[in-house]
Amino acid sequence: MTVIVVSGTGTEIGKTVVTAAVAAVATAAGRSVAVLKPAQTGVGPDERGDADEVVRLSGAAGSAELGRFPEPLAPGTAARRAGMAPVGPAEVAEAARKLAAEHDLVLVEGAGGLLVRFDEEGGTLADAAALLGAPVLVVTPAGLGTLNSATLTAEALRARGIEQLGVVVGSWPDAPDLAMRCNLADLPESAGAPLLGAVPEGSGRLDPAEFRAAAGGWLAPALGGTWDAEAFRERFAEPFPGVS
Repeated sequence: MTVIVVSGTGTEIGKTVVTAAVAAVATAAGRSVAVLKPAQTGVGPDERGDADEVVRLSGAAGSAELGRFPEPLAPGTAARRAGMAPVGPAEVAEAARKLAAEHDLVLVEGAGGLLVRFDEEGGTLADAAALLGAPVLVVTPAGLGTLNSATLTAEALRARGIEQLGVVVGSWPDAPDLAMRCNLADLPESAGAPLLGAVPEGSGRLDPAEFRAAAGGWLAPALGGTWDAEAFRERFAEPFPGVS
């Protein structure tokens, strides 16, 4: 795969850290990786954006950002309120193709969920993925409510004929509750796609060298790592009531 689109079932669920983990593993394997952030919202002109953070953590070769809007809103809304031109799916696809001509892997990190509007025409990250013919890696939260949002995201992808590469839990806590433990078994069924990793909570605060050394252990072989979904599920398996 030359381009992978990283989306999520919502916002603030770990997309940037998952993107960094995928980039770190690919970079360690000798691949040239570029990160594309189509629309960065809620960040000032001199602040570090998500793409910058991915490069810092992973050591990826480069990054690009197509639009930056100051308010933490959906890209289309943020662009309109700022009086700035929005970023459309065609522009995202063109930028990704240019990066793919120069790099082995391009990771396109979305903003919020799959169908958040980029522009006044209703263009979305899903439209960009369709134009690229690229698979989508879906990042989900660990807890209660994630099965519904994962199912809806999967249905939206299937309706558009877009491949779902798999699901990664964006922030896995040290002490998961009952719903989180059960979700490890239920997420692949709800999403109709394999569980491809679980990134420990707080991983984005690690020193970059520590992050890069650990990233492979958070991701399944399909993403270049060594994480074993079945072993992870068994570790946190929740027995049925009355079953010893």
